Amino acid sequence: MPKFNKSNDEWKQDLSDLSFKVTREGATERPFSGQYNNFYERGVFECICCGNKLFDSSRKFDSGTGWPSFDNPFSSTSLEEIEDNSHGMTRVEVRCSNCNAHLGHVFDDGPAPTNKRYCINSVSLNFIESTNE
Repeated sequence: MPKFNKSNDEWKQDLSDLSFKVTREGATERPFSGQYNNFYERGVFECICCGNKLFDSSRKFDSGTGWPSFDNPFSSTSLEEIEDNSHGMTRVEVRCSNCNAHLGHVFDDGPAPTNKRYCINSVSLNFIESTNE
């Protein structure tokens, strides 16, 4: 059960319009438009809604799809995966396990050894730079 139980009005106050549409309503940002698509600093990507650690930057790779892609989540408890049968296809939706924010989808066409591609909307993420050298 998510630890955050805010109303839509509260989420709208805390998020940009696009972040709200993506994380709370399941929309998708345009490909190649997100700030983290071509971003390769060292650190951790957190949920924009609640700060839950989602992905370590060392797991990010260029998938060529136009969205930030990762081959593994930060931890086994960072994400929830839910079957998504929208738009006439079967996919696996990825949500924050802490606040239920829609993040993107996961596919089985990523690099070895996981063969996973977590395709994530930039506007669902916040980046915390690593202070370790």
